[in-house]
Amino acid sequence: MYGSDLGLPGGRADRVAFVSVRAMGETIEFRSQDATAKGYLATPAQTPAPGVVVVQEWWGLVPQIERTCDRLATAGFVALAPDLFHGEIAEHTEMDRAAELMNGLPPDRAARDMGAAVDALLANPDVDGDSVGVVGFCMGGMLALVLAAQQGDRIGAAVAFYGAPLGDGAPDWSGLTAPVLGHVAEHDEFFPSDATMALGEELAEMGKDVTFVLYPGQGHAFGNEENPIGTHDADATSEAWARTLDFLHAKLG
Repeated sequence: MYGSDLGLPGGRADRVAFVSVRAMGETIEFRSQDATAKGYLATPAQTPAPGVVVVQEWWGLVPQIERTCDRLATAGFVALAPDLFHGEIAEHTEMDRAAELMNGLPPDRAARDMGAAVDALLANPDVDGDSVGVVGFCMGGMLALVLAAQQGDRIGAAVAFYGAPLGDGAPDWSGLTAPVLGHVAEHDEFFPSDATMALGEELAEMGKDVTFVLYPGQGHAFGNEENPIGTHDADATSEAWARTLDFLHAKLG
């Protein structure tokens, strides 16, 4: 399906209020092949629960991503955000630094650390099921879809916020078995909406279970409540999160 709704009443997702959540996570270490990776793990009050990998924006594993993990834990998921930049971050005033960190991220190391996060969740006694979800934002939205293609049946649901592997960055899609939900900003200078929606159509033609939702009038990073580039929209964010949580619960439990 392509458009601004998922078949919900009135053509709009039920909104969810963005409220403060109590920090419920911790920094952990886990094996990443022959190295050690770190990440932020948030666990819900009731377990076992479905697991979700959270993939950071180009700012790094910053407090806003940790709060996203906490928000998912509040909704009933065990959420783990691997630190792909290995301790380095960029402030919102340092877009050049953020671009440098993203462009300098070795693809093989990112794949290794994200795959290790999947391993860590599946080995966690608080996690239920033999697959996990993945949710990513911006750079992380792109990587979430790459991870889903690389990990096959170990990914049970993939959600990409305003990010997708376009052009030469596309993975081998033959491995993608997870259903995909993409949140696409109409006015996105980083991941153009026409190219992203075209990717959705291409994947659907391959027989993949893909739903890309276009958010009219929205700009890149509209879902980041810290408003790093001046595009945050509370209503669009609420709708996107309602869709995301419904999707994850439907696909993961």
